[in-house]
Amino acid sequence: MAVRMELLGKSRTELRALSVEMGEPAYRGDQIYRALYAERNFDIVTISNLPAAFREKLVEQTTVTLPQIKQRYLSQDGSVRYLFGLDGGSDASGKVRKPASIEAVFMPSENRQTVCISTQAGCAVDCQFCMTAQLGLIRNLTPGEILAQVLLPLTEHKGTLTPQTNVVLMGQGEPLLNYDNVMSAMQILLDQAGIGLAPKHVTLSTSGIVPGIEKLAKEPRRPKLAISLNASSDAQRDVLMPINKKYPLNKLLAACRNFPRGLREYITFEYVLLGGVNDTAEDARRVARLMSDLGRVKVNLIPWNPGSLPYREPAEKSIETFHKTLLERGVPAFTRYSRGRDVMAACGQLALSEVAGSPLPVLG
Repeated sequence: MAVRMELLGKSRTELRALSVEMGEPAYRGDQIYRALYAERNFDIVTISNLPAAFREKLVEQTTVTLPQIKQRYLSQDGSVRYLFGLDGGSDASGKVRKPASIEAVFMPSENRQTVCISTQAGCAVDCQFCMTAQLGLIRNLTPGEILAQVLLPLTEHKGTLTPQTNVVLMGQGEPLLNYDNVMSAMQILLDQAGIGLAPKHVTLSTSGIVPGIEKLAKEPRRPKLAISLNASSDAQRDVLMPINKKYPLNKLLAACRNFPRGLREYITFEYVLLGGVNDTAEDARRVARLMSDLGRVKVNLIPWNPGSLPYREPAEKSIETFHKTLLERGVPAFTRYSRGRDVMAACGQLALSEVAGSPLPVLG
């Protein structure tokens, strides 16, 4: 049996070419593109501006595969952690994909909603303080699987959405180790004829994959860059983030120094504060020195979110001192308390908690 072509994740150019191949004018591809991404209509039969005969061909030869929503976990702060199931099987080229589970988090607030999405199932980077690392890498996600994590929550919450949507690539996985699929998804996400988000509202967070950062710098349209720093020296970072042994701080910071920034654009450095490990005033002074010649940067301080790993949350006094030390040295700094902690949806907590049988509150 022939494998039906997957439409979700296809670019406008690809959909136009497909339409021509199927005996239709190229502009039919534009109509499919708009239906999928701008209108969030995933049922080919109901794309009413397509001729009935073309719709029948599409139904026979193509498919729109959405992840299965295996569970929704509702936080007391209004955030929703989605546990998605992904199909396995083969793609059109015959490449086999493993079935997998991933997570995304929808976070509504007064003036915007933010969706945190995954780019891989599991992660290979092995940050010692992150529960996702315990999963290991299962597989890369396709462009369609990446985009679906934005499209499905926005569709479910369409009645309460505000005009501004932010997307952060900070869920499971290292985006720059799935570069081509991530950037294919980003082009659709950032296309005003597609999902239509502005680059300033999309942030890609990396553990510091230097070749990927250098490649991203050359993209004509790209998300904002965030660096998961989490240490004030190579010795400290080697332990907390083994990827540092391959891309040490001097190489990472050089790539950041050379990274182009638009007007009022900053590179964000994320720093998870681990109680008694990397949260001293001396750590803060070292971080300030690292930032000193990088141009427009800011530091987001993230108190560690509890899980099953042998770390502890920082004391409030340590957080305040660290924050104040950075500000005194001219480094813009913000303390970010993660949302969804009660349902294991916060930074560093995404580890498919359903598997552990956690009695989490369920929505729906």
